[in-house]
Amino acid sequence: MAQFVDWDLAAATAGALGKSGPRVSYDEATDVVADLRRRTEEAAGHVAAYTGLRSQVAHPPVRIVDRRDWAATNIAGLREVVTPLVARLSGDRQPGAVTEAIGSRLTGVQAGTVLAYLSGRVLGQYEVFSGDPGQLLLVAPNIVEVERKLEADPGDFRLWVCLHEVTHRTQFTAVPWMRGHFLGEVQAFVDASQSGGDNLLDRLRRGVATISDLIRDPESRTSVLDIVQTPAQRAVLDRLTALMTLLEGHAEFVMDGVGPEVIPSVDQIRLKFNRRREAGNPVEKAVRRLLGIDVKMRQYAEGRKFVHAVVERVGMDGFNKVFDSPLTLPRLSELTDPDAWVRRVHGPAGPLLAAG
Repeated sequence: MAQFVDWDLAAATAGALGKSGPRVSYDEATDVVADLRRRTEEAAGHVAAYTGLRSQVAHPPVRIVDRRDWAATNIAGLREVVTPLVARLSGDRQPGAVTEAIGSRLTGVQAGTVLAYLSGRVLGQYEVFSGDPGQLLLVAPNIVEVERKLEADPGDFRLWVCLHEVTHRTQFTAVPWMRGHFLGEVQAFVDASQSGGDNLLDRLRRGVATISDLIRDPESRTSVLDIVQTPAQRAVLDRLTALMTLLEGHAEFVMDGVGPEVIPSVDQIRLKFNRRREAGNPVEKAVRRLLGIDVKMRQYAEGRKFVHAVVERVGMDGFNKVFDSPLTLPRLSELTDPDAWVRRVHGPAGPLLAAG
């Protein structure tokens, strides 16, 4: 199979272009790592008590990483996902040696550039592609940098971040079918690429044109995903969007639900953090739209509203039926109509459960 992405070059590019972290001494860095491990364990207890969900599998301990390590881990995961996708998109056409070499280096630099940008923004992640059951990553330099910019209490902010990320770990380890279902949907997205009528090079050309257009017109609403999707992939993406909106909204709901009980400054942290999310210069906003980050930011708010509305109607135990099977996951249309999900999953009497 042709090598379309030079993954080693992607890793080198991400490492070279990634911004340097905040200035900390060796002792300070050691203390931050130890504190984040403690906060993760503390958050795990709070999340289990609040949600009623408990891990069903042994999971590896949290990994405290720097920006370069985060990028390298995600490159390893992307290699597992992107390689079969590109192979299907290219069909039987195999480029010549020179074309392959140039193309793989170009896409390697592009992938590394994107990951360099993201490595300076991500606070934490539950990474599921590299192995079963996945691994929890906390990016220490970014957490320290943001807590300083927000002038937040370090202990409070770190626990708040850990509540969100541990909720994601719980979603994938307390629900036995979740990781397999998610990876199955990703594979379905790859399989659906075969239904496209044009080839990979045409889509990449349109992608490059879109990047150029966005630089000239920062108000463009197009993202890379808009370019590479086939109609069949859009149907799969609707399901993936609904799933990710649920998972992100659930994590937001839990971190803010637990927060007032254990984090004295949670209200100030949330207010300042939301302002930071919304801020950004025009170029940064354009990059966020291009990479689909704005979509993810909307998922936080829309998903949280759905979870809050369902818990309000049927309680936490009633909400947890969302994790019974893939069939009880909310459909995309139900995210803005939680009553429809309650009626479908709980039946007509469902809204009365909260009063019982």
